[in-house]
Amino acid sequence: QVQLVEPGGGLVQAGGSLSFSCAALGRTLTPFTLGWFPQAPGKEGEFVATINGSGTSTRYADSVKARVTISRDNAKNTVYLQMNSLKPEDTAVYYCVGGSMAYPTMRIEDYASWGQGTQVTVSS
Repeated sequence: QVQLVEPGGGLVQAGGSLSFSCAALGRTLTPFTLGWFPQAPGKEGEFVATINGSGTSTRYADSVKARVTISRDNAKNTVYLQMNSLKPEDTAVYYCVGGSMAYPTMRIEDYASWGQGTQVTVSS
């Protein structure tokens, strides 16, 4: 497992953009597949994006793929999420999660490491 820290998030108007980052403490992120997993009250969580350790393979949820970009900089030990054209329904706590798989999956049970989460609120 790896300890993940997430600054960022915040309040934004609908149609705006936000950038997120997630860094590792104490060890390199390179071996880990990473993803962003938003959870909103009363809703089932669903991945928005995942990326493998080398950054060569990504997966996106169909519902957001036109608006989202996940990337990573292993030299900085950080993974990033860029979300554009935000909608009120994007409001959630966004968790950075990490797993030891070689390829990105969209199954939360594959990810053993969780960041503390960052609140994103999109106002209409």
